[in-house]
Amino acid sequence: MRPPGRSRRLLTSLASVATAATMVTGLTVAAGHAAHADPASADDFYTPPSPLTGEAGDVLKYEESEFYLDPLKLIEPDADVYRLMYRSSDTHGEANAVTGTLLVPEREWRGDGARPLVSYASGTQGVGDDCAPSKKLALGLEYEGPFVTGLLALGYAVVVTDYEGLGTPGMHTYVNRAAEAHAVLDAAKAAQQVPEAGLSADSPVVLAGYSQGGGASAAAAELVDEYAPELDVKGAYAGAPPANLAEVAPVLDGHYAAGFLGFSLLGLDAAYPEVNLDDVVNDEGRRVMDEIADACTEDAILGYAFMRTSKLTQDGRALEEYLGEEPYASAVAEQRIGLRAPDVPVFVLHSRLDDIVPYGQGRQMAVDWCERGGTVQFTTSYVPSHVGGMLRAYPQAVSVLSGMIKGEQPRSNCDSLLGS
Repeated sequence: MRPPGRSRRLLTSLASVATAATMVTGLTVAAGHAAHADPASADDFYTPPSPLTGEAGDVLKYEESEFYLDPLKLIEPDADVYRLMYRSSDTHGEANAVTGTLLVPEREWRGDGARPLVSYASGTQGVGDDCAPSKKLALGLEYEGPFVTGLLALGYAVVVTDYEGLGTPGMHTYVNRAAEAHAVLDAAKAAQQVPEAGLSADSPVVLAGYSQGGGASAAAAELVDEYAPELDVKGAYAGAPPANLAEVAPVLDGHYAAGFLGFSLLGLDAAYPEVNLDDVVNDEGRRVMDEIADACTEDAILGYAFMRTSKLTQDGRALEEYLGEEPYASAVAEQRIGLRAPDVPVFVLHSRLDDIVPYGQGRQMAVDWCERGGTVQFTTSYVPSHVGGMLRAYPQAVSVLSGMIKGEQPRSNCDSLLGS
């Protein structure tokens, strides 16, 4: 599916801008660790009220915020920006408070019906509170900012969740299926409640994300009818989803993104009381985990590249070797995506040359969905690297999402997936 004329040229230009902005942001962060500049506003916004009131998706508070594409704050897209705190649910269904950012184009929506809303699940940010997308968007340091801008340029409102524990108290439950799905769906509910946004319960909603965000979007697509039946969700895009952590973890040990494995283990440790990392790690492992607990993506890559976790455990085994044993095995199994059919059509794109999230387990998620009767369009790309796959996916993903918003079904290729 290719967007015609002006839209195709716009998306091509935005992809080029995304590449450049991502490189500039990455170089700036690497050179000066700008991600740890002063937060965009006082941290007291991120302190939840007690007790939490209302229902899942209710806005607890909101305020005006900012969005820049560059750390020098020279490029400010034309959008009204609000920082939100809303009620959501954690892994076990208990109420929690999650923050996020709502962005609404300043220009009037000229399409049919109510302005569409994209609930955007960001890729790996880290687990420290300064890594929250709502803070990085305001600082001009969010590497997915150009992609958000592309959606705004098409007239769509965009809400970006911070997920559980990013900015707010507690550890971020990184790549935790249920907590992330709840955060994505509740962000859409909350966005519709902000009076200034001009959205309504009739606004068509699509879900989108790549990498960690691809897993969150995919997990949310499985829970729409159960958890958010009031939303008019038209479909979802899930790029390079980490759908099976048991297959992702071994790839990361000794990898340049080995710090991401630390994020995963810290998330499991926080969500499941029976998982106790202190029973496994040695003194060096505890020190490293304490450091990673405050790390953002760039810190994990620069500080822990090619780390071997066998040096961090009491018995000298790599940490991923524990994932097949209890209590880890059950907790990891609960994060599996694909064991229930998605409630909405899903477009999945994954590069066969992905160097962080294995292609095979992403494709298997699509196969699992097809076997359960889901509507799935799965596309294989051959662009090298995880980051390259993200840039390749974006224009096609936006085209498919735009079709979903208009009521078009993505082209399902389940027959070929199941027949191969």
